[in-house]
Amino acid sequence: MLHHPNIDPVALHLGPLQIHWYGLMYLLGFWGCWWLAVRRGRMAHVGWSEQQVSDVLFYIVMGVILGGRIGYTFFYNFSGFLADPLVIVRIWQGGMSFHGGLLGVTAAMWLFARNKGLSFYSVADFIAVVVPFGLLTGRIGNFINGELWGATTDLPWGMVFQTGGPLPRHPSMLYEAFLEGAVLLAVLWWFGKKPRPAPAIAALFLILYGAFRFAIELVRMPDAHIGYLYGTGWFTMGMQLCVPMIAAGLFFFIYAYRRKGA
Repeated sequence: MLHHPNIDPVALHLGPLQIHWYGLMYLLGFWGCWWLAVRRGRMAHVGWSEQQVSDVLFYIVMGVILGGRIGYTFFYNFSGFLADPLVIVRIWQGGMSFHGGLLGVTAAMWLFARNKGLSFYSVADFIAVVVPFGLLTGRIGNFINGELWGATTDLPWGMVFQTGGPLPRHPSMLYEAFLEGAVLLAVLWWFGKKPRPAPAIAALFLILYGAFRFAIELVRMPDAHIGYLYGTGWFTMGMQLCVPMIAAGLFFFIYAYRRKGA
């Protein structure tokens, strides 16, 4: 049995200003995605300039922040929004949704592709490869905050969290950092080393992220104010949001290779 180190969520105190580890993880994630994207752009079959990478990253940052916050509010805290609509702008109180961020990033990629005269599918394939690095750092931020822990377990790596009671729990945010971050990044980087029919890379991202997240939701505790859906005792909002992701990924993966062979 392990114990969470109870890290102070505030990394730096600069007078009245507090810099949180979670925010630093977001910054590290954006920087890492930029660094990886620049290197991917130099591949002969990709051919993106550093300026293009910087431009698309600006769109992506806006998509992540706006989509993540709006998505969390509507997917996970809609009743709170109805009671107090201003809750949607109180980002400092916490609450970001991956699935909302994905919708925000999709909109951002569409706007970027339209403004730059590029194919949306090509932009999506380019971005999909580097996104897992941001997911990895975000989940590390969740671990530092001691949040989003899983169900109780007797496995040797079960961890006691200060906010989770005295029993050891699955460190589900670390599972996500490993699968949705490190493993997904490695697979997509390998897959993207060769030319692939658009949008096969983005489709593979949807399939694998959806599958990894669905599996981890089996041991991750649902949001307390939502609980399990449909009286199942196991089906969560996260699972429900992953099902259309996987379905869309399978559709576009098949579409990409059928279009290639047409």
